Order: sequence, then C-alpha cells, then structure tokens
Amino acid sequence: MPVPTAVQPEPARLTGSDLALVEALQRDPRAPWTRIAAAVGTDATTAARRWDRLQAAGLAWLTAYATAPTTTVGYVDLACRPDALTELTRELCGWPPVFSVERTTSRFSLFLSLAARDLDALDELVTGRVGALPGVREVRFAVVTRVYREGSGWLVNALAPEQRAALDETAVQARLVVPQQWDDRDLRALVESLGEDGRRSYAELARDCRMSESAVRRTLARMLRNHELDFRCDLAHVPAGWPVIAGYRLDIAADDLDRAGTAIAQLPETRLSAAVVGAGNLVVSAWLREPAGCTGYETRLAAAAPGARVLDRAITLRMPKRMGRLLSPHGLGGTHQAIIPAR
Repeated sequence: MPVPTAVQPEPARLTGSDLALVEALQRDPRAPWTRIAAAVGTDATTAARRWDRLQAAGLAWLTAYATAPTTTVGYVDLACRPDALTELTRELCGWPPVFSVERTTSRFSLFLSLAARDLDALDELVTGRVGALPGVREVRFAVVTRVYREGSGWLVNALAPEQRAALDETAVQARLVVPQQWDDRDLRALVESLGEDGRRSYAELARDCRMSESAVRRTLARMLRNHELDFRCDLAHVPAGWPVIAGYRLDIAADDLDRAGTAIAQLPETRLSAAVVGAGNLVVSAWLREPAGCTGYETRLAAAAPGARVLDRAITLRMPKRMGRLLSPHGLGGTHQAIIPAR
C-alpha cells in the first residue's frame, strides 16, 4: 500500500542520460526504439534496456489516460482529524476515480484529483462518498473548466535542440478536434491496458482488449487524432531532482484568466495550470529543486499574472498516488490502478 510505516532507503538519482531518455519518451511516447536511440545518442537495444531498468526500479514509467474533455475532472481539498489522516489516505488511494492523492501543508491536509462521467456523478462522488468518510471535517470542491498544462505537457528539458529534431512532437502539441464522450468497453479496456504501460505493443493490446491488431491500430490512431487519449512519461520526482511540489490557488480577473493561465503554463517549473470554478479560478502546481525555490517561482507567477491574488499556497509532503500510479515515499512508481471515472 502507498502508506508504509517502515523507513525506505533513498533510491539512486536519475542521471543526465536517464533524463534525456525520459524527455525523448515525453516528446514521442510510442516512437520506435531506433528513433528514441537516435535522439539520445545510443543504439536501439541499449535504449530499450535502459528504459526497462528505469521502469523496473520505479524511476520512470509511461502511462496513458482519457483526456479532460472526455471526462469531468474535479479537485477536492479535504480537511480531516489528524488521527484519521493515515487511514483516509489509504482508503482514497484505493478508489479508481481518485486518480491522484497529495498530503500537503495546508489546513486541508489532502488534495485529491477526481474523474467522473459528468457533474452529477462528480457531485455524488464528492458529497455522497468522500464527504461521508469517517474523520472528514471539511471539503472544498472545484470543477475544472480548462487545462492549460498538465503533466503530459511538462518536460525535463535534458535534450539539446538537435536531439529533439529526431523526434515527432505531435504527442505534446494541442489537437484541434474536440472529442466526443465515448462509452465502449473495448475503448475502456484499451485505455486501461495503456495506462499500465503506454508502450505496450499492438499485439499485447489486441490480446488485452480481445480485438484484432488492425482494429487496435485504427482505434488508437483515431483516439490520438481526436485527442481522446494522452500519454505521459512520468518519473520519480525526488530522485529526479525535483523533491518539492508547490501548489497554489489563484484568483485572476475573468478577462485575463486565459492569458494568465497560458503564461503560467509556459513557466518551466509548472506541472499544472488549470482554470476552475471554485475557491479562486486557477489551480497551479510546480516542481521545484528546494523549498526556497517557492519564492522565486511566486515572483515569476506574479510577473506572468499581474494582479492575481494568491488565495492558498502549500507544499506537498507526500504524494502516494499520481495518475493512478501508487508511489513510494520517495516517489518511486509502483502498482498502477486503472482510472475509472465515477458514474
């Protein structure tokens, strides 16, 4: 489970060559190993072997998930009794619609990211289930209306410009087609299989989904073309050198929200910039090198969004679950749990 009591040994740090490999897969997640190898300056066999090593150690992993336009996403801040925090964390990490869980320095000890089919289902999940858990004292709820950047668009920036030229970067560029809601068991099975390992072969996906390889290829191509599916090459943030996760809620003038949200998303530290309806209207999360980096990052936030008010700020103490992946105290990736939106 993601809340162990034993002290965990500190893992090895990711090297510069490890980070280059991660960035290559962030930019072109399902590229053949020959293309990835050309970008990082090695051969295909060595690149694949290094990736297998990183995956096995929980230092990096590649996942896929339905995009925000195909689901309704909400953020929940949860205040609870101190003696209930550990059990609440354990319980919520086991819920498929709760795809990320963070324990923070805020008076709201838990920050949750949730997925649901629609607003009714999200309301029932938050008020009918989360709010009813023993030990919960207060729930603060916001609904996401637009995402300017999330983890799939964040890059480690370890490649030189000439190395990036070898990659197809359409995977991290915005698509123009607005996807429709889908409710097909085959499609859910495909998303769940890719969620476990985003580089599964077409043959493995066909076996998992009980589809032909040609059907898998057509379906996956359509989902990517319509931006129904996103890939994310993720990594253990502590051994990668970004041990501090800082979260902010901002209030920005409505007529400046899109510009400010986009400008904040372009800051290299920003992992999340999302417009919401709730307390404030922009939720921001950043990966930083040290706690003192919060001051410099807030200075850059103020420059990107003049006039914005910071309503809340917090540092994440532990992140036991990220995008369906259970994490160790050092952020090492463990078991993947399929993200199943609440209905």
